[in-house]
Amino acid sequence: MTTHHDLPTVPLGSTGMDITRLGFGSWAVAGSGWHFGWGATDDAESIAAIRHAVDSGVNWIDTAAVYGLGHAEELVGKAVAGLSDAERPYVFTKVGLVWDSADPHAAPRRSMRPDSVRREIEDSLRRLGVERIDLYQVHWPDTGASLEYAGDGSGAVSPNATPLEEYWQVMADLKKEGKVRAIGLSNHSPEQLQAAEQIAPVDVIQPPFSAINRSAAPEIAWARAHGTGVIVYSPLQSGLLTGAFSAERAANLSADDWRSSHHDFTTGLAANLRLADALRPVAERHGASVAEVALAWVLAWPGITGAIVGARQPAQVDGWIGAGAVHLTPADLDAITAAISRSGAGTGPARP
Repeated sequence: MTTHHDLPTVPLGSTGMDITRLGFGSWAVAGSGWHFGWGATDDAESIAAIRHAVDSGVNWIDTAAVYGLGHAEELVGKAVAGLSDAERPYVFTKVGLVWDSADPHAAPRRSMRPDSVRREIEDSLRRLGVERIDLYQVHWPDTGASLEYAGDGSGAVSPNATPLEEYWQVMADLKKEGKVRAIGLSNHSPEQLQAAEQIAPVDVIQPPFSAINRSAAPEIAWARAHGTGVIVYSPLQSGLLTGAFSAERAANLSADDWRSSHHDFTTGLAANLRLADALRPVAERHGASVAEVALAWVLAWPGITGAIVGARQPAQVDGWIGAGAVHLTPADLDAITAAISRSGAGTGPARP
Protein backbone atom coordinates (compact mmCIF):
# COMPACT_ATOMS: atom_id res chain seq x y z
CA MET A 1 0.00 0.00 0.00
CA THR A 2 1.53 3.30 -1.02
CA THR A 3 1.42 6.17 1.41
CA HIS A 4 2.12 9.73 0.32
CA HIS A 5 2.40 11.59 3.60
CA ASP A 6 4.27 14.40 1.89
CA LEU A 7 1.48 15.57 -0.40
CA PRO A 8 2.14 19.27 -1.05
CA THR A 9 -0.35 21.83 0.27
CA VAL A 10 -1.45 25.25 -0.98
CA PRO A 11 -3.30 28.08 0.80
CA LEU A 12 -7.10 27.88 0.42
CA GLY A 13 -7.73 31.53 -0.44
CA SER A 14 -7.42 33.65 2.70
CA THR A 15 -8.98 31.05 5.04
CA GLY A 16 -5.70 30.30 6.83
CA MET A 17 -6.10 26.62 5.85
CA ASP A 18 -3.46 24.96 3.68
CA ILE A 19 -4.97 22.08 1.74
CA THR A 20 -3.67 19.22 -0.39
CA ARG A 21 -4.44 19.65 -4.09
CA LEU A 22 -6.87 16.70 -3.92
CA GLY A 23 -9.62 16.19 -1.36
CA PHE A 24 -11.87 13.22 -0.70
CA GLY A 25 -15.45 13.64 -1.95
CA SER A 26 -18.17 11.63 -0.25
CA TRP A 27 -21.12 11.91 -2.65
CA ALA A 28 -20.58 8.44 -4.16
CA VAL A 29 -20.28 6.70 -0.77
CA ALA A 30 -23.67 8.01 0.36
CA GLY A 31 -25.47 4.83 -0.69
CA SER A 32 -28.78 4.31 -2.46
CA GLY A 33 -32.36 5.03 -1.42
CA TRP A 34 -32.36 8.75 -2.30
CA HIS A 35 -32.80 10.86 -5.42
CA PHE A 36 -29.14 11.37 -6.41
CA GLY A 37 -27.71 8.05 -5.22
CA TRP A 38 -24.99 6.07 -7.00
CA GLY A 39 -26.45 2.64 -6.29
CA ALA A 40 -25.68 0.33 -3.38
CA THR A 41 -22.48 0.84 -1.39
CA ASP A 42 -20.77 -0.94 1.50
CA ASP A 43 -20.37 1.35 4.54
CA ALA A 44 -17.32 -0.46 5.93
CA GLU A 45 -15.61 -0.14 2.55
CA SER A 46 -16.59 3.52 2.30
CA ILE A 47 -15.09 4.30 5.72
CA ALA A 48 -11.96 2.34 4.74
CA ALA A 49 -11.70 4.43 1.54
CA ILE A 50 -11.93 7.71 3.49
CA ARG A 51 -9.33 6.51 6.02
CA HIS A 52 -7.02 5.31 3.26
CA ALA A 53 -7.19 8.74 1.58
CA VAL A 54 -6.30 10.41 4.90
CA ASP A 55 -3.51 7.89 5.58
CA SER A 56 -2.20 8.68 2.08
CA GLY A 57 -1.88 12.36 2.98
CA VAL A 58 -5.19 13.90 1.81
CA ASN A 59 -6.02 16.55 4.42
CA TRP A 60 -9.63 17.51 3.64
CA ILE A 61 -12.96 15.79 3.07
CA ASP A 62 -15.90 17.35 1.26
CA THR A 63 -19.43 16.19 2.03
CA ALA A 64 -22.98 17.59 2.17
CA ALA A 65 -26.00 17.13 4.38
CA VAL A 66 -28.09 15.92 1.42
CA TYR A 67 -25.70 13.11 0.37
CA GLY A 68 -27.53 9.95 1.38
CA LEU A 69 -29.88 12.24 3.37
CA GLY A 70 -27.38 12.60 6.21
CA HIS A 71 -25.70 9.24 5.68
CA ALA A 72 -22.49 10.55 4.07
CA GLU A 73 -21.93 12.99 6.95
CA GLU A 74 -22.38 10.12 9.43
CA LEU A 75 -19.80 8.03 7.52
CA VAL A 76 -17.34 10.94 7.50
CA GLY A 77 -17.94 11.39 11.23
CA LYS A 78 -17.14 7.71 11.84
CA ALA A 79 -14.06 7.86 9.62
CA VAL A 80 -12.53 10.84 11.46
CA ALA A 81 -13.64 9.85 14.98
CA GLY A 82 -10.69 8.96 17.16
CA LEU A 83 -8.11 10.74 15.00
CA SER A 84 -5.84 13.11 16.90
CA ASP A 85 -5.94 16.82 16.06
CA ALA A 86 -2.70 16.39 14.11
CA GLU A 87 -4.12 13.55 12.01
CA ARG A 88 -7.63 14.90 11.55
CA PRO A 89 -8.46 16.22 8.07
CA TYR A 90 -10.42 19.42 7.52
CA VAL A 91 -14.13 18.71 7.12
CA PHE A 92 -16.12 20.74 4.57
CA THR A 93 -19.91 20.35 4.18
CA LYS A 94 -22.84 22.05 2.47
CA VAL A 95 -26.26 23.41 3.36
CA GLY A 96 -29.45 24.34 1.53
CA LEU A 97 -30.91 21.15 0.03
CA VAL A 98 -33.81 19.98 2.15
CA TRP A 99 -35.39 16.58 1.78
CA ASP A 100 -38.68 15.01 2.81
CA SER A 101 -38.02 12.03 5.10
CA ALA A 102 -41.44 10.63 4.22
CA ASP A 103 -40.49 10.59 0.52
CA PRO A 104 -36.69 10.06 0.35
CA HIS A 105 -36.70 9.43 -3.41
CA ALA A 106 -38.21 12.84 -4.18
CA ALA A 107 -35.86 15.54 -5.49
CA PRO A 108 -34.58 17.68 -2.57
CA ARG A 109 -35.79 21.28 -2.40
CA ARG A 110 -33.50 24.28 -2.37
CA SER A 111 -34.06 26.26 0.80
CA MET A 112 -31.76 28.74 2.53
CA ARG A 113 -34.34 30.13 4.98
CA PRO A 114 -32.40 31.31 8.06
CA ASP A 115 -34.28 28.98 10.45
CA SER A 116 -33.69 26.07 8.07
CA VAL A 117 -29.95 26.86 7.84
CA ARG A 118 -29.64 27.00 11.61
CA ARG A 119 -31.41 23.67 11.96
CA GLU A 120 -29.20 22.14 9.27
CA ILE A 121 -25.93 23.23 10.84
CA GLU A 122 -26.82 21.68 14.19
CA ASP A 123 -27.73 18.42 12.41
CA SER A 124 -24.46 18.47 10.44
CA LEU A 125 -22.34 19.17 13.53
CA ARG A 126 -24.01 16.25 15.30
CA ARG A 127 -23.61 13.80 12.40
CA LEU A 128 -20.00 14.79 11.79
CA GLY A 129 -19.15 14.71 15.49
CA VAL A 130 -17.25 18.01 15.29
CA GLU A 131 -17.53 21.26 17.25
CA ARG A 132 -16.89 23.48 14.26
CA ILE A 133 -17.19 22.98 10.50
CA ASP A 134 -14.03 24.06 8.67
CA LEU A 135 -15.83 25.20 5.50
CA TYR A 136 -19.62 25.59 5.27
CA GLN A 137 -20.92 26.05 1.72
CA VAL A 138 -24.27 26.99 0.22
CA HIS A 139 -24.97 24.00 -2.06
CA TRP A 140 -27.14 25.81 -4.65
CA PRO A 141 -28.70 29.28 -4.98
CA ASP A 142 -32.09 29.25 -3.27
CA THR A 143 -34.91 29.06 -5.79
CA GLY A 144 -37.49 27.61 -3.40
CA ALA A 145 -37.99 24.85 -6.01
CA SER A 146 -36.83 21.25 -6.14
CA LEU A 147 -33.31 20.73 -7.45
CA GLU A 148 -34.47 18.65 -10.38
CA TYR A 149 -36.37 21.43 -12.09
CA ALA A 150 -33.66 23.98 -11.45
CA GLY A 151 -30.62 21.74 -11.56
CA ASP A 152 -28.96 23.74 -14.31
CA GLY A 153 -29.22 26.99 -12.39
CA SER A 154 -31.76 28.45 -14.80
CA GLY A 155 -34.91 26.93 -13.34
CA ALA A 156 -37.95 28.77 -12.10
CA VAL A 157 -37.53 30.76 -8.89
CA SER A 158 -40.48 30.50 -6.55
CA PRO A 159 -41.71 33.67 -4.78
CA ASN A 160 -40.79 32.14 -1.39
CA ALA A 161 -37.07 31.79 -2.28
CA THR A 162 -34.72 33.44 0.22
CA PRO A 163 -32.74 36.28 -1.39
CA LEU A 164 -28.98 35.74 -1.62
CA GLU A 165 -28.28 38.84 0.48
CA GLU A 166 -30.32 37.38 3.31
CA TYR A 167 -28.84 33.88 3.29
CA TRP A 168 -25.25 35.03 2.84
CA GLN A 169 -25.67 37.23 5.93
CA VAL A 170 -26.75 34.13 7.90
CA MET A 171 -23.61 32.31 6.69
CA ALA A 172 -21.47 35.30 7.77
CA ASP A 173 -23.19 35.23 11.18
CA LEU A 174 -22.37 31.52 11.63
CA LYS A 175 -18.72 32.34 10.94
CA LYS A 176 -18.79 35.20 13.45
CA GLU A 177 -20.34 32.87 16.04
CA GLY A 178 -17.48 30.41 15.55
CA LYS A 179 -19.69 27.56 14.34
CA VAL A 180 -17.79 27.54 11.04
CA ARG A 181 -14.28 28.59 10.16
CA ALA A 182 -14.89 29.67 6.55
CA ILE A 183 -17.91 30.11 4.26
CA GLY A 184 -18.35 29.33 0.60
CA LEU A 185 -20.73 29.26 -2.34
CA SER A 186 -21.20 26.27 -4.64
CA ASN A 187 -22.88 26.52 -8.06
CA HIS A 188 -23.24 30.33 -7.93
CA SER A 189 -22.67 32.59 -10.96
CA PRO A 190 -20.08 35.43 -11.06
CA GLU A 191 -22.95 37.93 -10.65
CA GLN A 192 -24.15 36.11 -7.52
CA LEU A 193 -20.59 35.89 -6.17
CA GLN A 194 -20.18 39.63 -6.69
CA ALA A 195 -23.47 40.35 -4.85
CA ALA A 196 -22.41 38.12 -1.93
CA GLU A 197 -18.97 39.77 -1.74
CA GLN A 198 -20.69 43.10 -0.92
CA ILE A 199 -22.09 41.53 2.28
CA ALA A 200 -19.20 39.36 3.47
CA PRO A 201 -16.09 37.99 1.77
CA VAL A 202 -16.62 34.80 -0.23
CA ASP A 203 -13.87 32.61 1.25
CA VAL A 204 -14.22 29.71 -1.20
CA ILE A 205 -16.27 28.73 -4.25
CA GLN A 206 -17.11 25.21 -5.36
CA PRO A 207 -18.11 24.90 -9.03
CA PRO A 208 -18.13 21.76 -11.18
CA PHE A 209 -15.08 21.58 -13.43
CA SER A 210 -13.47 18.92 -15.61
CA ALA A 211 -12.02 18.50 -19.10
CA ILE A 212 -15.63 17.69 -20.11
CA ASN A 213 -17.50 20.37 -18.16
CA ARG A 214 -15.50 23.60 -18.46
CA SER A 215 -18.45 25.97 -18.13
CA ALA A 216 -17.40 27.39 -14.73
CA ALA A 217 -14.34 29.15 -16.19
CA PRO A 218 -15.91 32.62 -15.51
CA GLU A 219 -16.55 31.83 -11.81
CA ILE A 220 -12.99 30.55 -11.43
CA ALA A 221 -11.67 33.75 -13.05
CA TRP A 222 -13.81 35.81 -10.62
CA ALA A 223 -12.39 33.89 -7.65
CA ARG A 224 -8.82 34.30 -8.88
CA ALA A 225 -9.31 38.07 -9.16
CA HIS A 226 -10.72 38.22 -5.62
CA GLY A 227 -8.19 35.96 -3.86
CA THR A 228 -10.99 33.44 -3.23
CA GLY A 229 -10.17 29.75 -2.82
CA VAL A 230 -11.55 27.37 -5.48
CA ILE A 231 -12.28 23.69 -4.89
CA VAL A 232 -13.90 22.05 -7.89
CA TYR A 233 -16.22 19.06 -7.90
CA SER A 234 -16.64 16.25 -10.45
CA PRO A 235 -13.13 16.72 -11.94
CA LEU A 236 -13.38 13.18 -13.36
CA GLN A 237 -16.95 13.83 -14.56
CA SER A 238 -18.42 11.19 -12.22
CA GLY A 239 -16.11 8.44 -13.46
CA LEU A 240 -16.08 9.20 -17.20
CA LEU A 241 -12.47 10.44 -17.16
CA THR A 242 -11.00 7.60 -15.11
CA GLY A 243 -10.05 5.58 -18.18
CA ALA A 244 -12.05 2.69 -16.74
CA PHE A 245 -15.42 3.70 -18.19
CA SER A 246 -16.96 2.14 -21.29
CA ALA A 247 -20.22 2.18 -23.24
CA GLU A 248 -20.98 -1.26 -21.83
CA ARG A 249 -20.49 -0.09 -18.26
CA ALA A 250 -22.73 2.93 -18.88
CA ALA A 251 -25.44 0.65 -20.30
CA ASN A 252 -25.26 -1.51 -17.18
CA LEU A 253 -25.58 1.27 -14.59
CA SER A 254 -28.32 0.34 -12.11
CA ALA A 255 -31.60 2.25 -12.16
CA ASP A 256 -30.87 3.64 -8.68
CA ASP A 257 -27.66 5.25 -9.98
CA TRP A 258 -28.43 8.86 -11.03
CA ARG A 259 -25.91 8.57 -13.87
CA SER A 260 -28.04 6.01 -15.72
CA SER A 261 -30.35 8.74 -17.05
CA HIS A 262 -27.91 11.68 -17.26
CA HIS A 263 -26.96 13.01 -20.72
CA ASP A 264 -23.22 12.64 -19.96
CA PHE A 265 -23.78 8.88 -19.79
CA THR A 266 -26.35 8.64 -22.59
CA THR A 267 -26.44 11.08 -25.54
CA GLY A 268 -23.08 12.66 -24.67
CA LEU A 269 -21.34 9.38 -23.84
CA ALA A 270 -19.51 8.72 -27.13
CA ALA A 271 -17.85 12.17 -27.18
CA ASN A 272 -16.89 11.87 -23.50
CA LEU A 273 -15.29 8.45 -24.00
CA ARG A 274 -13.39 9.77 -27.06
CA LEU A 275 -11.87 12.46 -24.86
CA ALA A 276 -10.95 9.96 -22.10
CA ASP A 277 -9.24 7.76 -24.72
CA ALA A 278 -7.27 10.72 -26.06
CA LEU A 279 -5.70 11.19 -22.62
CA ARG A 280 -4.07 7.73 -22.73
CA PRO A 281 -0.92 8.72 -24.67
CA VAL A 282 -0.32 11.62 -22.25
CA ALA A 283 -0.80 9.24 -19.29
CA GLU A 284 1.69 6.79 -20.80
CA ARG A 285 4.30 9.53 -21.26
CA HIS A 286 4.03 10.38 -17.57
CA GLY A 287 3.72 6.82 -16.26
CA ALA A 288 0.40 7.95 -14.76
CA SER A 289 -3.23 6.82 -14.92
CA VAL A 290 -5.78 8.50 -17.21
CA ALA A 291 -7.53 9.75 -14.04
CA GLU A 292 -4.31 11.37 -12.80
CA VAL A 293 -3.84 13.19 -16.13
CA ALA A 294 -7.48 14.38 -16.13
CA LEU A 295 -6.96 15.70 -12.58
CA ALA A 296 -3.56 17.24 -13.38
CA TRP A 297 -5.27 19.13 -16.24
CA VAL A 298 -7.84 20.54 -13.80
CA LEU A 299 -5.15 21.46 -11.25
CA ALA A 300 -3.15 23.26 -13.97
CA TRP A 301 -6.06 25.67 -14.53
CA PRO A 302 -5.16 29.10 -13.07
CA GLY A 303 -7.13 29.90 -9.94
CA ILE A 304 -8.04 26.32 -8.97
CA THR A 305 -6.82 25.49 -5.45
CA GLY A 306 -7.93 21.87 -5.22
CA ALA A 307 -10.19 19.19 -6.68
CA ILE A 308 -12.65 16.87 -4.96
CA VAL A 309 -12.30 13.21 -5.96
CA GLY A 310 -14.51 10.35 -4.82
CA ALA A 311 -13.72 6.71 -4.12
CA ARG A 312 -15.87 3.83 -2.95
CA GLN A 313 -12.98 1.47 -2.15
CA PRO A 314 -9.45 2.14 -0.86
CA ALA A 315 -7.90 0.87 -4.13
CA GLN A 316 -9.71 3.60 -6.09
CA VAL A 317 -7.84 6.23 -4.05
CA ASP A 318 -4.53 4.78 -5.29
CA GLY A 319 -5.75 5.38 -8.86
CA TRP A 320 -5.77 9.18 -8.40
CA ILE A 321 -3.62 10.05 -5.39
CA GLY A 322 -0.55 10.78 -7.57
CA ALA A 323 -2.23 13.44 -9.71
CA GLY A 324 -0.64 16.34 -7.82
CA ALA A 325 2.81 15.09 -8.87
CA VAL A 326 1.93 14.95 -12.60
CA HIS A 327 3.23 18.15 -14.19
CA LEU A 328 1.81 18.58 -17.67
CA THR A 329 4.14 20.23 -20.19
CA PRO A 330 2.98 22.92 -22.65
CA ALA A 331 3.03 20.15 -25.32
CA ASP A 332 0.74 17.98 -23.11
CA LEU A 333 -1.65 20.90 -22.65
CA ASP A 334 -1.68 21.52 -26.42
CA ALA A 335 -2.45 17.84 -27.03
CA ILE A 336 -5.30 17.88 -24.50
CA THR A 337 -6.74 21.13 -25.92
CA ALA A 338 -6.75 19.55 -29.39
CA ALA A 339 -8.33 16.36 -28.01
CA ILE A 340 -11.11 18.35 -26.30
CA SER A 341 -11.89 20.22 -29.55
CA ARG A 342 -11.73 17.05 -31.64
CA SER A 343 -13.90 14.97 -29.29
CA GLY A 344 -16.76 17.44 -29.18
CA ALA A 345 -17.10 16.68 -25.44
CA GLY A 346 -18.67 19.15 -23.05
CA THR A 347 -18.74 22.94 -23.05
CA GLY A 348 -16.49 25.85 -22.12
CA PRO A 349 -12.98 27.02 -23.08
CA ALA A 350 -10.58 24.19 -23.95
CA ARG A 351 -7.64 26.11 -22.51
CA PRO A 352 -7.26 28.76 -19.76
